[in-house]
Amino acid sequence: MPPAILGVLLAPGRVWALQVHPEPEGLIAHQLAHLFFATTMAVLAYWLHVNRFVRERGWRLIQISCLLFLLWNIGAFAGHWAAAHLPDDIFVGEPGSLSRKVLSGQSVWVLPYLIFHLDHLICVPAILCLLLGIRSLYVKVLDEDGAGF
Repeated sequence: MPPAILGVLLAPGRVWALQVHPEPEGLIAHQLAHLFFATTMAVLAYWLHVNRFVRERGWRLIQISCLLFLLWNIGAFAGHWAAAHLPDDIFVGEPGSLSRKVLSGQSVWVLPYLIFHLDHLICVPAILCLLLGIRSLYVKVLDEDGAGF
């Protein structure tokens, strides 16, 4: 690799990885995405059950992943809803900033906001179940083909 390309890759300038959408269209589109994702996860979990795919370990883990993603979407939707009802003077930091923090609990929406912002406690296990389910199906296919693992 030429040194100039290596230098650009190892010393990047400012990287903008977060895009904040303007109010209210960004929040509406984002909330609709949560509803769509939640609906598809519920339908897939139901479909896996009805068609008896969950008899196999891999599909059962994928169904658990769907149910966890469903819960995650409901929680994220509620968290965004709570955040939209919080007054701006409750926060320290710029709107849309990753370093924005809750200053005080002068609203009934603060506790739901804080609880639903722990969404990674559901999302990470959902991703792990999905990964383990796909891996289980992959290993099963390898074993059936006689290739081993």
